[in-house]
Amino acid sequence: MNEDQSWSTKTILISNARVYNARVTETPGSGIVIVTEPIDAHRLTEMAAERFGDMVKAVVDANRRLLALGGDLHSDEEAALLALGSTQSDLWGINIYPDQPRSEWIEFDSLINVRPRFGNRSRGVEDAATRQMIREIVDSLIR
Repeated sequence: MNEDQSWSTKTILISNARVYNARVTETPGSGIVIVTEPIDAHRLTEMAAERFGDMVKAVVDANRRLLALGGDLHSDEEAALLALGSTQSDLWGINIYPDQPRSEWIEFDSLINVRPRFGNRSRGVEDAATRQMIREIVDSLIR
């Protein structure tokens, strides 16, 4: 991101990136898409087919209400968000199964979620309020 740009402009600028809309940016080669504005669920289905067949790895920034999609590892998406100014404690790894009903399409399972210091001792998201917030963010960004 250019230092002259701020999140208040709501535009992400990454060198050599393909942009789906002014607020959704994909870095070539990485397959990681940063979503700050809603995208069509069809794009998620395409991403699943390109990588794992039925699933897309994702990392949610619960504070900034944005989403990184499409990396081979949650840690790749986590690194992309950290590079854009996210804070580690706000990031949660999930898997999204776009062909499942919305009520069942999020799986809370990632190594980046293991945070004993913050009371999360498993790969899941143990706090019900945090899980609900993640669901709301995902549902607001994927339509």
